[in-house]
Amino acid sequence: MLVFSKARLVFLSVPKTGTTAYETALSPLASMIISDPPELKHTPLYRYNRFFRPALEKFIGPDIDVIAVMREPVSWLGSWFRYRQRSFLHGHPNGTHDLSFDAFVAAYCQQTRPPFANVGSQAKFLEPTRSGTRVSRIFRYEDQPQLIAFLEERLEAKLDLSRKNVSPEIPLGLAPEIEDRLRHRHADEFALYASLA
Repeated sequence: MLVFSKARLVFLSVPKTGTTAYETALSPLASMIISDPPELKHTPLYRYNRFFRPALEKFIGPDIDVIAVMREPVSWLGSWFRYRQRSFLHGHPNGTHDLSFDAFVAAYCQQTRPPFANVGSQAKFLEPTRSGTRVSRIFRYEDQPQLIAFLEERLEAKLDLSRKNVSPEIPLGLAPEIEDRLRHRHADEFALYASLA
């Protein structure tokens, strides 16, 4: 999570949406950088609302915009699947070695997910709170130029982005019946993504 006090802006770090690259590029401009532990770096909106918003509004002011990035849901799961193929996870319960992408997505659709498929939900991460706190704007991961243009204008700076924390390239295919199950079971993810301009 990044906070820009002068610009009155908070950038939430949705996992697997390129946030490490943005953190690297934007750190010199940020007033506050929450990069560790991962539970704080990847603070969802409900946790931001409970723990960070009151303090930020006290010291920065009430009109703080909160932005985030969302990735197309199948692509997002593909990134998690590839990330968990890394060698340091071999033999670990979170590892996806010896699994197909179909098996990974099918496990993600289960009521109780095994550890390797327990990767959360973008829709839940970005869900408005009961108090009315919501993300001001969600950008599509697949439309980086729109996000970059917004940040450059808002922060009055030119950004130089390079890819960071990139998962290994693995061809991914998803059987139609598995994709149908995913779209039915997690319709909220697809609806939220489709609603983004």
